[in-house]
Amino acid sequence: MFCPDCKSILRPKDKGGKRVLWCSCGYTSDKPETREIREQGETMKKIEAIETIETNPVIEATCPECENKEAYYWTQQTRAADEPETRFFKCTKCNHTWREYA
Repeated sequence: MFCPDCKSILRPKDKGGKRVLWCSCGYTSDKPETREIREQGETMKKIEAIETIETNPVIEATCPECENKEAYYWTQQTRAADEPETRFFKCTKCNHTWREYA
C-alpha cells in the first residue's frame, strides 16, 4: 500500500500492541497489513500468459526448422567473461530456438 499524502510505500509498525501501517511523512493507517494470496493454479496460469509475450527485437534470420525469415534475438554470457557472448534466436513462426557462437 502507498501513502495517500506523499505516495511512499507504507511500512508495518507495532503501535500500542496493534499493527499499523505508517509513512515517514507522518501518515498512519489503522488498517491492518494485508497481503494478497493466490491459489497455485491461478498463479501458474498468469505466469504462462506472460511468457507468451515476446519483448525481444525481431531480426532477419533463417530458421533451420521451417525456413521462416524472421526470429527474435538476444545475447547471453554463457562462457567465461573474456570470451564473446552467445547469440540466441527464436523463430517467430514455429518457436524453434537455436544459438550462434561468435
